[in-house]
Amino acid sequence: MELHGYFRSSASYRVRIALNLKGLCYQYHAVNLLKGEQKESKHRQLNPQGLVPALVDDGNILTQSLAILEWLDEQHPSPALLPASPLVRARVRALAYNVACDIQPIQNLRVLKYLQTELGASDEQKVQWVRHWIGLGFDALETQLAAHQDKQHSPFAGGDTPGLFECCLIPQIYNAERFGVAVSEYPTITAIADACAALPAFQQARPENQPDSTL
Repeated sequence: MELHGYFRSSASYRVRIALNLKGLCYQYHAVNLLKGEQKESKHRQLNPQGLVPALVDDGNILTQSLAILEWLDEQHPSPALLPASPLVRARVRALAYNVACDIQPIQNLRVLKYLQTELGASDEQKVQWVRHWIGLGFDALETQLAAHQDKQHSPFAGGDTPGLFECCLIPQIYNAERFGVAVSEYPTITAIADACAALPAFQQARPENQPDSTL
């Protein structure tokens, strides 16, 4: 497998976590978003959107992080990223989509660049924008998570092992902390993050542990 991504990309981070959780080996190919390498023809042959990540396996090219995570779960079912119960599985998907579809896209690099270069937002306004949308999303997540964690007494959203939601949550927490969001104000989110932080799969996937973090 080859993973084409960027060390600080939330979507790439999600896939790194999932690959590590499943114990899958892969070659890492850095795509520097700040230098615009994602827009070059070489990368667009992998991902016509000019986005990361792209996962290549046996000549097959997969894009969009959530689709990649579900494909990995189907091809390598153990350990599972989604719970066995259809109801719990739907709830975990909803939590993951909250992050991947509603929080992260409106504070990713290309949106923030547009805010500043095309709409003239200042650095301060950019930070306010990010904090607003993360805060709004985390408020909802905390409420949803707390209601279920109190009942099931499990360290993770879907039970005793991390899965799809945690693959999405941890990169978002990393971004939140970069922009000064007080994640400690969300105790249930923080407890899940602490449980993840103790696991090698999450430690190895951290941005600062990627080859391109020093470039």
